[in-house]
Amino acid sequence: MDGITHEIIYGAYGMNEGPIDLLKFCTYLKQQGIEPRSVTVDGNLYIPRVIRTLWSECILQRCVVHIQRQGISWCRRDPKRTDAKKLRRIFLKVSNIDSQLKSEEFINTFNEWENLYGNKILQNKDRGWVASDIQRARSMLIKALPFMFNYLKDNNIPNSTNAIEGYFSRLKQRYRQHKGLSISHQKNYFKWYFYLCPK
Repeated sequence: MDGITHEIIYGAYGMNEGPIDLLKFCTYLKQQGIEPRSVTVDGNLYIPRVIRTLWSECILQRCVVHIQRQGISWCRRDPKRTDAKKLRRIFLKVSNIDSQLKSEEFINTFNEWENLYGNKILQNKDRGWVASDIQRARSMLIKALPFMFNYLKDNNIPNSTNAIEGYFSRLKQRYRQHKGLSISHQKNYFKWYFYLCPK
């Protein structure tokens, strides 16, 4: 989807989010002359690798909504641990960062948290659900940080994948009204949908 116009550039039926299908999908885009300046992505680990392979100069932006939602989920709604409580408060700030100053404050706050709890979390032998999820939340944020705030440098870079998520939601809702289609008709349905409903 074009991040500015919110129009579908290309869609394909029957692909998964693994590296083989993603590479094939993006290779087709490149062959069609698509040269993105930036790509806003969710947490799929394979997408950045494919983007880097095909478009080495492309700017990557992590979806802040996915970061916030997943981080809060891993920290729990009402955490009992002090480290989880503080990390949850950090995640709650993610979607409200609209300036360079706020991004710097966010990074400083997380670095303070990391200095207090990072090593303890890494050295913790507890492999229960709560401890494991806090480790996941920490790891996700560390990996996402270099790609979180590119939208502040360029207004044309969307900070979330909300537009395309909304598009897919509408597509799925309408597709459910056509149960029982054969495989060939399913493929045609999606082709026509992308063509007739580009936004």
